[in-house]
Amino acid sequence: MENEIIRDELTNESVSTAADEGISMATAGIPAVETKKKKKTGRKALAVILIVLLSAGAGFGGGIAAIHYGQILLGQVPVNNITINPNDKINAAEAIAAKVIPSVVGISTSTEVTYQGFFGEQKGLQNGVGTGIIVDEKGYILTNSHVVSDGTAKEIIVQLTDGREVSGTVLWNDRSIDLAIVKIEASNLEAAELGDSEDVRIGAYAVAIGNPLGLAFDRTVTQGVISGLDRSITVSDGQSQLTMDGLMQTDASINSGNSGGPLLNSTGLVIGINSAKAHSGEGLGFAIPINTAKPIVDEIKTKGEFKRSYIGIKGASVSDYLQAYPDAKLGTETGVYIVQIYTDSPAAAAGLREGDIITELEDKKIETMTQLISGLFKYRPGDAVKLSVLRDQRPMTVTVTLVSMDETPELPESKQTPQ
Repeated sequence: MENEIIRDELTNESVSTAADEGISMATAGIPAVETKKKKKTGRKALAVILIVLLSAGAGFGGGIAAIHYGQILLGQVPVNNITINPNDKINAAEAIAAKVIPSVVGISTSTEVTYQGFFGEQKGLQNGVGTGIIVDEKGYILTNSHVVSDGTAKEIIVQLTDGREVSGTVLWNDRSIDLAIVKIEASNLEAAELGDSEDVRIGAYAVAIGNPLGLAFDRTVTQGVISGLDRSITVSDGQSQLTMDGLMQTDASINSGNSGGPLLNSTGLVIGINSAKAHSGEGLGFAIPINTAKPIVDEIKTKGEFKRSYIGIKGASVSDYLQAYPDAKLGTETGVYIVQIYTDSPAAAAGLREGDIITELEDKKIETMTQLISGLFKYRPGDAVKLSVLRDQRPMTVTVTLVSMDETPELPESKQTPQ
């Protein structure tokens, strides 16, 4: 199945869909950014191309209806009859809105961009609008990395529900999982409660709160259901591509300005961070499970910073390796192919070799490089993790003690983040 997934950029000059007409710049004379469409067929039910244009919009809308399901076979008595009373959840969205809206913020950014103008290379500012959710009363806000231009935003202004506007600073961001933490200095903040995305099931009731189409429609509440789990999408900024795995899918529509906003369950707990939408299909939206962000949030709340854990390799998804070397006999079509082992790294100390293929992390299947990256976020420097590995098509188990990035030897520049 082929589809196109986009994150929209919303400037203060216009509201335009990236895939339709490009992005209007806030500075006169800056040309609209033209999107480039690429197609790639994936193995999962959804393989998509995401056009990333700085801070963006994504949100969830839709409706939930009462369901009466019955199976009638040739006039026989209904089998597996399930009846859901609509009154059970009739006031859920109202209650959730009252509980969570005080924790939802608007995020306005200005990012310096370089473009080719009539008189050669010129610089200007591009403005964007997104959403965030307060996760600690001390001023920590969770949002998407692309909302803050992957950490390059020159200015960040956070709009609070009481009308205050406060300057924000990016404490941490990671493009590979599209998450960021913004810090503000403000009093009387109300933090949202984080849920458990492992408990989410297909068909579960879901509510999103955010700023679709900019701050003129701030803190809009929409509702829908979880229509899929463990989805994969491929994101592209026109120069490089990145696969995001393990996303939650909703059947609700998505609008510009909602990126970084919360996806909530029926009790008002945050279960995801809205990130992307399908442009060429209706009702295909995607959110990052909150369990991906929770260890990051917890460490930043307690220590004021977050340090990623590394094993000291440069790798590639086996699927990508097989595209380059289709005749290679690896013994698997999924996993992470180790291209390079860094000197004096945990991987070297554990006996890993170049050409080994990582297939599991702590008994959880690893199919892509992105899954390995996301999996390692759950562990801290000093933790010992078990890796299942194929070496010359023979299975083996290796235990690696993780370290933080600042404890590793200097790494050579690479388009692929070392792990």
